[in-house]
Amino acid sequence: MTQSRRAFLVTAAAGAGVVTVLPYAARAATHTGDMFETAEGAISVHPVSHASVVLETPAGTIYVDPVGDPAQYANLPGADLILITHEHGDHYNAETLAALMGDDTAVITNPAVHGMLPEGIAATAQAIGNGESTEFNGVAVDAIPAYNTTEERMNFHPEGRDNGYVLSFDDFRVYLSGDTEDIPEMRALENIDLAFVCMNLPFTMDAAAAADAVQEFGPTYVYPYHYRGRDGGTQDPEEFAELVGNASEVKMGGWYEESEA
Repeated sequence: MTQSRRAFLVTAAAGAGVVTVLPYAARAATHTGDMFETAEGAISVHPVSHASVVLETPAGTIYVDPVGDPAQYANLPGADLILITHEHGDHYNAETLAALMGDDTAVITNPAVHGMLPEGIAATAQAIGNGESTEFNGVAVDAIPAYNTTEERMNFHPEGRDNGYVLSFDDFRVYLSGDTEDIPEMRALENIDLAFVCMNLPFTMDAAAAADAVQEFGPTYVYPYHYRGRDGGTQDPEEFAELVGNASEVKMGGWYEESEA
């Protein structure tokens, strides 16, 4: 591993109070997370809840799948870019999106969500499908397929519709899985420094499948996220970490912090 890929990790101080605003627990009033140094500057990870995460980056602040009460984001910088992976309600909400939009906020979605956007947002938003790419402030944005392969799950995320994303910040690459199983396109990823990998049943995959995929594409750091299912506790991130072993450094985001306290 090159020195540029050995991102120096700094854990931020813990936040103060706790506010519950969603069935999926919101993060603390001060969103705390981890900081990863790159050649261009730091990337700070702010877990919000379930599948929603905010990345402060040298290119701007990137919101990924923001849903729920906009108050969850009040103590975070405004969005320069919003990425949406697919149309399900725990990833896309038109009212939340509209509330978080600034005058210059860019939006990138998969084509299906683009067709659902409010007219005013759709006019400036960009749609990219599986295998397509664009850029944001010098950062390459690649749409990675995200889909189910198990027969009884295929209706949740059919092949060709939904996106994951890879963001390339010069020497540092970030993968956001969206909702998917451990597909060949995930396993074929290369030089990923930071990954966010989903795992919940029946919608995506279990911890064993997620860990097996991570062992193959070998990100430097990986966050398990999106790990609550219908039963309120489908997959165990600690089990995921044990299964990943030494293949990657597993980070815990506290996505469901209040209900776990």
